[in-house]
Amino acid sequence: MSNSNKLNWKISATFHLVMVVLGVVYVLVSAYTYRNYTLETSQKLHAHLADHLVEETKPLVNGKPDTAATHDIMHSMMVINPSVEVYLLDTTGRIIDYVVPFSTVKREQVSLDPVRKFIEAQGELFILGDCPKAPGAQNIFSASPIFEGEKLTGYAYIILAGMAQQEVGSTLLSSYFLKTGSFIFLATLIASLLVGLFAIWLITRNLQDIIEVVRRFKEGDSKARVPNAKGSDLALLSTTFNDMADTIGANIEELKSVENLRRELIANVSHDLRTPLAIMQGYVETMLIKNDTLTPGERRQYLETTLGSSEKLAKLISQLFEYSKLEAKQIQPRKEPFFIAELAQDVHQKYQIIAKQKGITLQLDQPKDLPMVFADLGLVERVIQNLMDNALKFTPQGGKVSIALRAMDSSVEVRIADTGPGIPESEQSAIFERYRKAASGHVQQSAGAGLGLAIAKKILVLHDATIRVQSKLNEGTAFMFQLPVAA
Repeated sequence: MSNSNKLNWKISATFHLVMVVLGVVYVLVSAYTYRNYTLETSQKLHAHLADHLVEETKPLVNGKPDTAATHDIMHSMMVINPSVEVYLLDTTGRIIDYVVPFSTVKREQVSLDPVRKFIEAQGELFILGDCPKAPGAQNIFSASPIFEGEKLTGYAYIILAGMAQQEVGSTLLSSYFLKTGSFIFLATLIASLLVGLFAIWLITRNLQDIIEVVRRFKEGDSKARVPNAKGSDLALLSTTFNDMADTIGANIEELKSVENLRRELIANVSHDLRTPLAIMQGYVETMLIKNDTLTPGERRQYLETTLGSSEKLAKLISQLFEYSKLEAKQIQPRKEPFFIAELAQDVHQKYQIIAKQKGITLQLDQPKDLPMVFADLGLVERVIQNLMDNALKFTPQGGKVSIALRAMDSSVEVRIADTGPGIPESEQSAIFERYRKAASGHVQQSAGAGLGLAIAKKILVLHDATIRVQSKLNEGTAFMFQLPVAA
């Protein structure tokens, strides 16, 4: 049996069970309501029966029952209505006389509270009183006070639905239950079958459509979506699946992009590692072959070239490890307040020598009284160094590199600009991606360019900051980022 058929059977069985329970409850409520309706009707119809008894005769004389005068009338009432039971009560509710058919009285006293309420309401309220023949049971009654002169000497208490009527009523009620219950049960089954089939058809119609879309998606159709999801009967399920499918599709595209970047990274890393290794290997082999013929100057030149290549190789490997840690989120910033002006001054002094060697003017522009910023000092210094390395690398002799600080509303902006060849506008969005090489301008000049800017961007992302670039061809490039002011 398929899952959809199982679901259909479960829904059908549940719906039928609910309808059957409702049918049974309906029968019970109907029987209870019908019984109360019958009793209330009978009580209001015979509410003044006790008054008539008291008016027709004097049931009590000196507080005692006048048996000769009352029994004939009481018997006459019972002949006309066999279901009644006639009792005489004293002022405390004790039964002092009665005329009842068939069975004996089992209670000696009845509660007077219902009797007094009935008399006060003049028979207009539906009130049940104690049944003398059945201890603990209650029944409808008629009651009237008995006065001798101005003195209350007792009560006439007439049970309107005696044991005989209850026995006949129980038999008829059982038959009524059987007939009515059978009819309602059958009608309920038919109604639940028709309504259930229609409801199940409505539910499973949309469910089958969703199952078909899910099957197509599982088989590789990544574009499969539930049409008109928000207007569907199962809107929540439909929209949830569509959102899930969109997320999976986006993740798949991202994985494809990451895979392409991984391949590109491996290719670029292999090339960048191969170049200094080849230089080192070439010069070392030359020194071994020409060991006896090399002059001290040539030997020194070969060793310096080998050393330079090894330094480039070490720097590249260090950048790769640093970027990998940042991408894997293994580096977490340890933020603290510090003066960004002092950090800029230190970096400016460190790069003065390199700038002079290349014939580049290095400028620092910072206003007085700059506030402290809240960031990781070491990581921010790494960002500024990477941007400075990038600027000095692409600035020609005679050019200028500047570090400028500016106070904003709630942050401090750091701007590092150069007078290099610039970056084409079409390639500016890609320069922060790892090992993304531009076709011209900045990145073309260095095989290993790209990781420095990518590392700088990753560090700023950890600080919830962004880095921007402004560049024009043959005019230079500027990188800007902002750090929050310390509280």
